[in-house]
Amino acid sequence: MTETLEITNELEEVEHTQEVSAGESHEIVHETTLFAEPIAMIHDFPITNSLVTSWGAVLILAVLAFFLRKNLKEIPGKLQNLFEIIIDGALDLADQVTNDRKLSVKIFPLVICIFFFVLINNWLGILPGSGSIGQVAEHHGENLLVPFLRGGTADINTTLALAVIAVIGANVFGVMTIGGWKMFNKYVNLSALGSIFTKVKKDPTILIVAPITFFVGVLEIIGEFAKVASLSFRLFGNVFAGEVLLASMAALIAYAVPIPFLFLEILVGVIQALIFSMLTLVYFTIAAQDHSEHEEQSHEQAHA
Repeated sequence: MTETLEITNELEEVEHTQEVSAGESHEIVHETTLFAEPIAMIHDFPITNSLVTSWGAVLILAVLAFFLRKNLKEIPGKLQNLFEIIIDGALDLADQVTNDRKLSVKIFPLVICIFFFVLINNWLGILPGSGSIGQVAEHHGENLLVPFLRGGTADINTTLALAVIAVIGANVFGVMTIGGWKMFNKYVNLSALGSIFTKVKKDPTILIVAPITFFVGVLEIIGEFAKVASLSFRLFGNVFAGEVLLASMAALIAYAVPIPFLFLEILVGVIQALIFSMLTLVYFTIAAQDHSEHEEQSHEQAHA
């Protein structure tokens, strides 16, 4: 009789363990990852949730630009007046960086597009449902929630692509503005090495100055890669940290408490978009300047 009771108790414990494990297997886990998660496939091309958000940002910009362009009037309405104030203020801010209205007008369209693209992506990432509504996928025996939407700038791939566009675009703009040879000499300063043979009799210090100038050009090449890294990781880090903060606050106390942090992330989204676009403007401005003439003039004045 005692053996029968022991066997019955063991069977009950096994059934209870199976029920618990079955209940745990149905739990849905949501992990915040550094990279975007694929939600669909087109042939071998993955469609990620951050890519969908970026497409949404582009669509919003396109629709907004279309309606603004279609409804332009000599006597502006409220919406047109608002955007004219924003554009005029942004152009004046660009003038403070370039000190040249013509140069500002050339760079401004790309910079303002980057600003609004980054801003909308930042804000779409904190909308209700972004990061919380999605599909369930099984991964290593666990049920993971894969959200349909995720802030585009919370994906390192998006910020890296934007940084590459900004840095390469600045160099292309420099070639178009000051010429390919002068732009090449910013990085591989053959003119500095050549000046050793032409100016060594008049100025023997050129033997020291020219190699240093050439080495500075090599450092500029490293600096271009550093620009890509700093631009991409600064934007990604701030936006991703904001999403983690909101998720943590919502997990601890889901009501009322996350609201102040939500408004804080709205402000952070504006600041990060402004920083990224302003740095892009600075890179374009530097690329459009011819430093070789200034260096020669300063060197001649120093030995006059």
